[in-house]
Amino acid sequence: MLYYLFNYLGQLGFPGARLMDYITFRSGAALVLSLFIAIVFGRRIIDRLQLMQVGEIIRDLGLEGQMKKTGTPTMGGVIIIISILIPCLLVGNLSNVYMLLMIVATIWLGTLGFLDDYIKVARRDKDGLKGKFKIVGQVGLGLIVGLTMVFSPSISIRENVETENVENHEIVVEYKAENIKSPQTTIPFVKNNNFNYAYFTQWMGKYAATGGWILFVLVTIFVVTATSNGANLTDGLDGLATGTSAIIGTALAIMAYLGANIIYSSYLNIMYIPGSEELVVYMAAFIGALIGFLWYNAYPAQVFMGDTGSLTLGGIIAVFAILIRKELLLPILCAIFFIEDLSVIIQVAYFKYTKRKTGEGKRVFKMTPLHHHYQKQGGTIQALIQRPFTAIPESKIVTRFWIIGIFLAVITFVTLKIR
Repeated sequence: MLYYLFNYLGQLGFPGARLMDYITFRSGAALVLSLFIAIVFGRRIIDRLQLMQVGEIIRDLGLEGQMKKTGTPTMGGVIIIISILIPCLLVGNLSNVYMLLMIVATIWLGTLGFLDDYIKVARRDKDGLKGKFKIVGQVGLGLIVGLTMVFSPSISIRENVETENVENHEIVVEYKAENIKSPQTTIPFVKNNNFNYAYFTQWMGKYAATGGWILFVLVTIFVVTATSNGANLTDGLDGLATGTSAIIGTALAIMAYLGANIIYSSYLNIMYIPGSEELVVYMAAFIGALIGFLWYNAYPAQVFMGDTGSLTLGGIIAVFAILIRKELLLPILCAIFFIEDLSVIIQVAYFKYTKRKTGEGKRVFKMTPLHHHYQKQGGTIQALIQRPFTAIPESKIVTRFWIIGIFLAVITFVTLKIR
């Protein structure tokens, strides 16, 4: 709203009104606003949740300090969602298709997570919303995002092309004159960093491009579902999902800024995405909201985000990466999410396999998701992996995961220059 007001004042020659034309200014404003809302109004929301007795239901898993968390207000993801949406509505360009898709993704998954938390609290049912309904919601969002990218004329790219200067043999990156619709994305470790999904559908002949778009939509659905569930599983320790997501968000914001600037895109030799600079404003609000929420969610947590927050965070990260054509970098950038996912899959698969073979189910890890494995004392549960033998304090596990997250973010940027 303020964006349009300042735009109007700028046309009237009002001093300083043109500041809203700068992405850096609006991004900074979005970050400050979201941080302020999360800290100031977050306290009031937490108090309201306490009055409503919206407390977390804790299962006794034998972890140190676990039962002390019983009754801690949950559904705190509402704080994050509000802190993201208000700054975006105030300083964002709501005519930009990228901004609109991010707002839709936030509301869509926030609603899905809220329903899950509501069922848990209202019915005292720890399982919450059935898994199949979550999957349907995530697949639905993937379809919306994927199909919008296919059919929206406002979503396009400009291909980067390498040329060699004959005189000094210097490699120069140039861009084609026109924007195009193409199911292309960024892939690490290859020349030009570009990959077209139509590569796998060349056998379809003249329908190869259509097949490429269909594959792109399927990948979009998979990425949204996997990343959203990964963030959900990571949300098991105070500040773990919050801090990890903030680190990932910072990396994605930088990538969006670079990809929307033709000069910086040329330096990194990545595709230029016109109009995507508005995503930087959104991600600034996302980062500010998470830092503000961490004020209350850091150990010992005064509020939990619940599925209202965790499902939304993973979905936001996935949709954002898809819009800036960096979804194939997520296995590196979001490796913590995917390892948490993988640890559960391995544990369940091995348990079922050994139970079928020997009649007694065995474990690979002491406990999953993986962060709980480090909380459990070695030797207390029979598992293939017993290290560490001494349980690690929760705050130390979280801090170490944050450090790993920073390392993964750096590695993700390095991959763009390694060919």
